[in-house]
Amino acid sequence: MKITILGTGTSQGVPVIGCNCKVCQSGDYKDKRLRTSVMLENEELTLVIDTGPDFRQQMLREKVRNIDAVVYTHEHRDHIAGLDDIRPINFINRKSMQIYAEERVLNALKQTMPYAFGENRYPGVPELSLNTIDLNEFYIGNTQIIPFRVYHYKLPVLGFRIGDFAYITDANYIPESEKEKIYGVKYLVINALRRKKHISHFTLNEALSIANELSPRKTFITHISHQMGLHKEVNSELPNNIQLGYDGMSFTVK
Repeated sequence: MKITILGTGTSQGVPVIGCNCKVCQSGDYKDKRLRTSVMLENEELTLVIDTGPDFRQQMLREKVRNIDAVVYTHEHRDHIAGLDDIRPINFINRKSMQIYAEERVLNALKQTMPYAFGENRYPGVPELSLNTIDLNEFYIGNTQIIPFRVYHYKLPVLGFRIGDFAYITDANYIPESEKEKIYGVKYLVINALRRKKHISHFTLNEALSIANELSPRKTFITHISHQMGLHKEVNSELPNNIQLGYDGMSFTVK
């Protein structure tokens, strides 16, 4: 299974509009962060987790021509705003896109894009087939997906385990019972907003603590703000098996 990290930025992205800090002014491409998303490809399936405002740009950058399904972690705009740009994939495949999310999140999509779900839909709107998921495992084709609960302050969010890979974004708490679903993964992508404490995101030290507890082979940090610091400087402080992710980074889960 190939994993491509499409975006590693927080809700504002990096650089932040109008900001003159050293990270936002950096010339290093690893300090340029689109909104958070990830793509998984195996022999039968191309799957995207979350479609943020930069979804179109990410698809063009990675030269993606096909997606089989989209899975959502939660309903915040920086994770759903790009769904309308699924239309070219509809046209190429001549079928609806399969969408998987909790009922609350599906309702948010309907409220955000009422033109795509009404009885008299305008020609050319996205073609979407909605599938309700919960904390039970589900399958897309033969690919098993195990959702697990994390919390973004008080908002329930889904993390996902697919084989030996686990993905956690927008979280600052994982119940102990849900960690049982994650133990044994070899590759982990987890959010860490900055070094300083935050009400709804893990700090870098908190993410490192969870990585040490779960003990995957490799851990990559995502959903990173400009307050974290320069990619090169922060990475130099981290253990060899833990790195800041960057946009376009890919690796193979064996």
